[in-house]
Amino acid sequence: MTEPVFFRRAQTPTLAQIVAEIGARAPEGSDLSIAITGVGPLDAAGPGDVTFLDNAKYAGQLAGTRASAVFIAERYAARVPEGVVALVTPDPYRAFARFVGWLFPEAMRPGSFFGASGVSPMSFVHPEARLEPGVIVDPGAVVGPRAAVGAGTVIGPHAVIGPDVRIGRDCSVGAGATIQHALIGDRVILHPGVRIGQDGFGFAMGPRGHLKAPQIGRVIIQQDVEIGANSTIDRGANRDTVIGEGTKIDNLVQIAHNVTIGRHCVIVSQVGIAGSTTLEDFVVLGGQVGLAGHIRIGMGAQVAAQSGVMADIPPGQKMGGSPAVPMRDWLKAVVLLQKFVKKDPGAGAS
Repeated sequence: MTEPVFFRRAQTPTLAQIVAEIGARAPEGSDLSIAITGVGPLDAAGPGDVTFLDNAKYAGQLAGTRASAVFIAERYAARVPEGVVALVTPDPYRAFARFVGWLFPEAMRPGSFFGASGVSPMSFVHPEARLEPGVIVDPGAVVGPRAAVGAGTVIGPHAVIGPDVRIGRDCSVGAGATIQHALIGDRVILHPGVRIGQDGFGFAMGPRGHLKAPQIGRVIIQQDVEIGANSTIDRGANRDTVIGEGTKIDNLVQIAHNVTIGRHCVIVSQVGIAGSTTLEDFVVLGGQVGLAGHIRIGMGAQVAAQSGVMADIPPGQKMGGSPAVPMRDWLKAVVLLQKFVKKDPGAGAS
């Protein structure tokens, strides 16, 4: 069996073209006529490949790399081995990411699973739905009445777009995703299995049972948002759930009703955000963080993985632990606990 190639190279640029496109600087006298055919990590890249060094942890691999060129910061440039061209840039990983997207544009946004264009005759598009030219609808997908889909958007197989939903241009809706009660901006990527706009978890609880509280809000997803596979975003109860522009959400994240997430936040896998909580711009939540409801996380705050947040966090604060406390206090507590256990290994034993 021949090895499958999932992403086709759009071009075979020379290093001179890469320097011009990405904006890196090569040392005087470097051979920039070398043709580049691929990419790889420092320890596996070979001739014709470009790699990068961004994390000091991997600096030891630099001497042994066989790549043709490496995106690298100025402080490591003198350590690049002979025969490898240093592409010096302030942010090597960002430069490398731009280059890979330029070389393999198909990897930037999921396309049709069926490798087709237009609306598949095996899909189900309601006659009252409005699709702009250039929309791709894969087999088995359902587009409901009065839904509107912008040009260049791809609807994957067995995705379901509910009535009156609005989806902007150049979006990607993954296989099996469901979208209801939602307004979605341009260039949004929803990976397979994403659930948008279902009921929030709201009940008027009482001793005679729990009365369902109707959820009559919407989900608003602004432009350039990416949402990972099998993540769920509930619609608002009495106002909208909002995801701000440029925010990136990993796989298996739960966002409850009435949550407001600001611009350019990063939310890592298995995070759970309870109802009516607000994240301001540029917040970062590590994996498995849990946020209680009705709290506010200030602009630029960062929360370490597996932390539990029960109260507001000021802007710019770094927090960790459960319940979460300022990072320095949490690290001190961890160190003290380790010292205590080493000092008295039998402490707490019955």
